[in-house]
Amino acid sequence: MLIEFSTENFRSIKDEVRLSLVAGAGKELYDTNVTEPQMPKGVKSIPLLRSAALYGPNAGGKSNIIKALATMQRIVMTSSQQLEDLPVVPFRLSRPTLDKPSAFEVIILSEGVRYQYGFSATSEAVHDEWLFAFPKGRTQTWFERSLNLETGEYEYNFGDKLTGDKDVWRRATRPNALFLSTAIQLNSQQLQPVFNWFANRLRIAGVGGWSPHFSMQWCKDDRKEKVLDFLKAADFAISDVRVAEEDFSSDTFPPNLPSHVKKFLEYELKDKKRLRLITSHKSDTGDMVELDLDEESDGTRKMFSFAGPWLDSLEKGHVLFIDELHDNLHPLLVKFLVELFHNSDTNSNFAQLIFSTHETSILSQDVFRRDQIWFCDRAKTQDTKLYPLTEFSPRKGVENLERAYLSGRYGALPFLRAITQNFGG
Repeated sequence: MLIEFSTENFRSIKDEVRLSLVAGAGKELYDTNVTEPQMPKGVKSIPLLRSAALYGPNAGGKSNIIKALATMQRIVMTSSQQLEDLPVVPFRLSRPTLDKPSAFEVIILSEGVRYQYGFSATSEAVHDEWLFAFPKGRTQTWFERSLNLETGEYEYNFGDKLTGDKDVWRRATRPNALFLSTAIQLNSQQLQPVFNWFANRLRIAGVGGWSPHFSMQWCKDDRKEKVLDFLKAADFAISDVRVAEEDFSSDTFPPNLPSHVKKFLEYELKDKKRLRLITSHKSDTGDMVELDLDEESDGTRKMFSFAGPWLDSLEKGHVLFIDELHDNLHPLLVKFLVELFHNSDTNSNFAQLIFSTHETSILSQDVFRRDQIWFCDRAKTQDTKLYPLTEFSPRKGVENLERAYLSGRYGALPFLRAITQNFGG
């Protein structure tokens, strides 16, 4: 599970922003929206939120917070194998930040242990990297790594609790690679839970969500009934679905495709199958009418594409980040998706949902606790600020959050001005 994520000097983010999933003292919606994951004997459990929503204007930085975590995940997963520059972009609207490293840190629960892991880096090199573990509730330093800018050499501090061939891992770690990733590649078992959290627990989707392919795979076996139940529960009038496998045909290629590219694709795809989803609807005479997924509405296609990944995340306890969840979806469907994470029957494995949205109809104390709402805003210096609703002390169970937000009480709204150009001729 995710306890906290912070980042600094990344894209529109200049100063550190910090997103916390630790539940506050309030007891509203505690049984549904808060979970207390099991901890080792003698270690106090941390009450964690099952979801968090990010609100704010366009260009306020919501997407960049999600991109920051996606960038961190990518570097953890690939830096030991890739030789190119690291994919970090500093805040570019201030001279002092251009040459400074970008920083990323997570505090997580993985396999029952709390870890604090982070690093700072430019596109050329990692500057700092650290990992602390709390297996018994007390801090253990496992490793710290720091670049000495004068000598160009790295200084390491290894705690006595980290086992394995640390000197070999240290010598094998390139300047543009993480020690964590390198040690994992060289078979460190002790560091595996931290790496596994990024590899197996963290799931991030952009504005477009997912392609329908994952959900189609579910519809090819006994998981199809779960997809159908998901769609029917969301009030889509789909009676059945089936997946058709077809050979790739050059007829489906763009007509202006160069001949050498066409030949290459024909060779690469000759033994592969193209999947098509066919939906069945009941007609007014009771007959079944089949439609290609492409003939369905944008909302239907999006919900079908969501079905497999959403159900998979709930079953496996993923930490799921979604950018602009509301896109092409009715407000009640957004609420439906969120409340699947708030329901212990559908979310029994401690899955978490963090999403950005402009959908204010769910900005309600009937849906969220006050500590689940966060705002992104753009400062006068053009950098992103992130702050929780709880800073404004809204009245518990009374204040209309949607009305207060749209009236400007919490900030994070676009500041609209009159157009100065004269279009009247």
